Amino acid sequence: MSNPGDADHTPLTSVRQMAAYLADGCKPPGEFRIGTEHEKFGFRHADLAPPPYRPADGQPGNIHDLLLGLAACDGTLILDGDNPIGVKQGADSISLEPAGQLELSGAPLRTLHETQQELEAHFDQVRSVCRDLDTGFAPLGFHPLAKREAMPWMPKGRYAIMKRYMPLVGSLGLDMMTRTCTVQVNLDFASEADMRRKLRVSLLLQPLATALFANSPFTEGRPNGFLSYRAHVWTDTDVQRSGIPKVMFEDGFGFERYASWVIEHVPMYFVYRDGGYIDVAGKSFAAFMAGRVPELAGETATLGDFADHVTTAFTDVRLKRFLEMRGADAGRADMMLAQSALWVGLLYDDAALAAAESLLRGAGWEDAVAARAAVPRQGLATPWRGGTLRDIVRDVVAIAQDGLRARGLQDAAGNDERIFLAPLQAIAEGAPTQAEHWLAQYHGPWRGDASRIFAEAAI
Repeated sequence: MSNPGDADHTPLTSVRQMAAYLADGCKPPGEFRIGTEHEKFGFRHADLAPPPYRPADGQPGNIHDLLLGLAACDGTLILDGDNPIGVKQGADSISLEPAGQLELSGAPLRTLHETQQELEAHFDQVRSVCRDLDTGFAPLGFHPLAKREAMPWMPKGRYAIMKRYMPLVGSLGLDMMTRTCTVQVNLDFASEADMRRKLRVSLLLQPLATALFANSPFTEGRPNGFLSYRAHVWTDTDVQRSGIPKVMFEDGFGFERYASWVIEHVPMYFVYRDGGYIDVAGKSFAAFMAGRVPELAGETATLGDFADHVTTAFTDVRLKRFLEMRGADAGRADMMLAQSALWVGLLYDDAALAAAESLLRGAGWEDAVAARAAVPRQGLATPWRGGTLRDIVRDVVAIAQDGLRARGLQDAAGNDERIFLAPLQAIAEGAPTQAEHWLAQYHGPWRGDASRIFAEAAI
């Protein structure tokens, strides 16, 4: 979402205008960049409880003081009213998810080596600030211990609106907000045709990514029967704005078709005016443009409103002025880097993209939707076109390796970006996924104590 004061106030007059806004993201391949975003759960060392926004119960860990500490590291606080809700550090921003999950939205970077440096610097900074707060952070897909009612709520205006609305459209929306964490990579496209190719390949392979990066097998201290419970949560959050929309596979799909779908089929949450949020959850953006939303009488829909609205579509791959890969659980640092490496390797080299299309030839929307429904429980054993997802892991990872080899971008030691695919290569050769590893620990050395995950998963 645009920060207050950043919004484009150009009045909206047509769908073509919105399509042009999206098309402005097109850039030549030489200017393609990598933007990685990742979230993590806070926990107090004393009791493993999620830290509240402000000090409570005599415990030192709290999100407010964490943000102040991060801002002192050459940053500027982002405010919602009088409340700090994030930190801007150059091209990076640190923000809060609804229950205080800490998110880094990284800078657009040229190489995965730079992505690694950015991640390590952020983790070092968070660890340093947390030392005085007796607090830690762990990147996991779903909170392994806390009940929903035990999760704190951050003082962000848009979250209050979503908190009211979510239970009206799904039974797990509040869990999505408070008890999930993800990692995503944001990637560029050169043209509408290039966007369409990359979007469809990544949608078809998103269930595979969910299986590879599954990292949420526990709920409230016990195995939940899923490998990615986070992915399951999204199936009952708000079907109008999530999943894999059929429109993305239809003939003629492009920026204009997507803009039409977003304003006609994705309900609104809010409009930001005069320093506050107007609750219009459930109302139609197209109706807003036509002046038919009573709460917005006298307000003109703007390009900034459309930009905000696009951020409330939660599809497995989201189209903005770039593409967001959204199918993975948060996890270990090497796995988060592997997630970026997988998609960069598949999508940023023409030969690799063509090879991925060839591997997926004949697959379509129905295949993607069927796999998406099964993958939260079954992981790599999910049925896929006469076999399982595990059958294509080696080929997909090999294509990504070829793509990264072709990029030829090396670090100071002469390693190219293929090094970041090592964890996926191990899984392709039979190593357990993160979720499978945790379940083995739970049934083995942990002796049924899921709380031990925090010590092992902490950054």
